[in-house]
Amino acid sequence: MLRLLDIEFHKLKHNRASKILSIIYFGLLASIALIAAIRFDIGPVKFHLAEQGIFNFPYVWHFNTYIAAILKFFLLLVIVSMMANEYSYKTLKQNLIDGLSKKEFILSKFYTVVVFAGVSTIFVFVISLILGLIYSDFNEIGIIFSELEYLFAFFIKLVGFFSFGLFLGILIKRSAFAVAGMIVWLVVESLIKGYLYWSFRNSESIVSEKVDAIMQFFPLEAMQNLIKEPFSRLGAVQSVAKQIGETVVKDYSVSILNIIVVLFWTFIFIYSSYALLKKRDL
Repeated sequence: MLRLLDIEFHKLKHNRASKILSIIYFGLLASIALIAAIRFDIGPVKFHLAEQGIFNFPYVWHFNTYIAAILKFFLLLVIVSMMANEYSYKTLKQNLIDGLSKKEFILSKFYTVVVFAGVSTIFVFVISLILGLIYSDFNEIGIIFSELEYLFAFFIKLVGFFSFGLFLGILIKRSAFAVAGMIVWLVVESLIKGYLYWSFRNSESIVSEKVDAIMQFFPLEAMQNLIKEPFSRLGAVQSVAKQIGETVVKDYSVSILNIIVVLFWTFIFIYSSYALLKKRDL
């Protein structure tokens, strides 16, 4: 494993674009802390975002992993360009000539994906812990380290997403087209979701529940469902909803089923990458 990772990071070290994108990605992750500086003072109206409870334990784990997951597209570019460069610079063929098997080649890419996801998770953990210790109203150990399942869900989400990108990179061989392929698939899932809503429009049962029950098995939808939006969970939002006669009832927990579905798709993507590479005459 270490030998395969050493080969991959040696390639990344000499790829300027990948280094720049990685720096931008982790820089943006660190910039989550700047949310605490958002402040509006307009006459008698004073608004400080950090005082709204977004960095309270354990809510901070939910909020920060949701925001950080939005930034994953920057590392997706690193993953797909990593594969595109293998074909452009003929390093894939050279690795195989030097004795690396196709299975080891795919594993080296997958290990890199896992490392990227792991480092990102640790990075978000440290930032969230620091912000929580500074701004949270609750500092009991039991509260601080509750709901850490959001970090695990974040890790699984990144591994699944990057594995999808890896598969597209091998399938299409061009980074720009691979990213476009991801966008096309997102559009396809959205169209299917819209069609399901249209199909169930006359159903007596709750339409959204029936649609969600089907869509949860699609890869991008499953990844999205791992960490549900946290904004409606805020106390301020709940209070406003009560004032207008609405009640926000939503399950924000990390679903075991969603984790299983994403892990299943991760296996499919990695195995398909290997099968595709094994079939090709390089």
